[in-house]
Amino acid sequence: MNGMGTAAAAGVWADLVGQDTAIAALRRAVAGKAHAMSHAWLITGPPGSGRSNAGRAFAAALQCVDGGCGDCQACRTALSGAHPDVTLVRTELLSIGIDEVRELARRAQMSPTLGRYQVIVVEDADRITDRGADALLKSIEEPATKTVWVLCAPTPEDVVATIRSRCRLLTLTTPSDAAVVELLVRRDGIEPVMAEHAARAAQGHIGRARKLARDEAARARRREVLLLPGRLTGLGPCLTAAANLVESCSAEAAAATAELDRVERAELEEALGFGTKGARPRQAATALKALEDQQKARAKRLQRDAIDRALTELTTYFRDVLSLQTGSGARLINPDLEQQLLAAARGSSPETTIRRIDAILACRTALEVNVAPLLAVEAMLIGLVEAQSLD
Repeated sequence: MNGMGTAAAAGVWADLVGQDTAIAALRRAVAGKAHAMSHAWLITGPPGSGRSNAGRAFAAALQCVDGGCGDCQACRTALSGAHPDVTLVRTELLSIGIDEVRELARRAQMSPTLGRYQVIVVEDADRITDRGADALLKSIEEPATKTVWVLCAPTPEDVVATIRSRCRLLTLTTPSDAAVVELLVRRDGIEPVMAEHAARAAQGHIGRARKLARDEAARARRREVLLLPGRLTGLGPCLTAAANLVESCSAEAAAATAELDRVERAELEEALGFGTKGARPRQAATALKALEDQQKARAKRLQRDAIDRALTELTTYFRDVLSLQTGSGARLINPDLEQQLLAAARGSSPETTIRRIDAILACRTALEVNVAPLLAVEAMLIGLVEAQSLD
């Protein structure tokens, strides 16, 4: 069932909207039902479906004497990452390497200190490198008695076969718009009209819906992206639009990390003894260079994530165009742009629209293999224009 899930959404499960089947499976495992528990889980689902929330909720429920009440100290500390027997791993970099996985494997061998289990939740298991996967496999193959691994990834195929074959698979679904609206209104106090607009625009991505509902700047950036197709009249406008889009995404990433970068550098300088007689310049320079490299990698990932959001918005635009061209009757994702969408639908064929969607998908693939963002976006926007000439 993929409805509102009001009966199941209580305690630590409250933010898992539209996931009644998954919640029921996790609750059975927490309750110790026959054959319901596993030492390793793989939670998959589309972006924004709540994979990380499910992992955290499961970890909290495993530590709670009441199976996930949401109010006790065990639940609160597990959800926040402060519980000594719950490790939450979310990388801000492009990958999780072997050194980090080895540290997790070492922790996995420890007995719980306060809780009933030692729980390790890896929110970005799809980012584990091949060498890291080898180290993880050994730990999963030889589990400690009270250790539970919870891996989260978009699809099972994003995790190497040897690891996913040793995990119990739990698949989340895309929440309905109604479920997302209910969550935004109940949890975040969003006005229903704004919640409905954000939920429709986000297409089941809970985090994106919350951002759009709460952040006027995010809504403005989205609208700018949706207006792009109407401005692409030739090579020059394509190149200009590509430069503007990449620059905007870079600025968004920089703004998101500026304060964190400053705090990290200040804390490191203090730890290195800057301004004291005990400071060691050579060691300090090495440590600061490592921090700068890490911060640059984080900014690169956030920039790529911002570009990916823009590509998603463009896809919704052409999905609406294709819907109008084929007369599918599907509800528009962008009803506020209906006149522009109608003009685009009349001015091209369904085949052209499909080629344009393919160009967006090709850009996403190029970014995944580390093609320079500006080159990838330029090629995509030029492809959107050239698609018309192939009719």
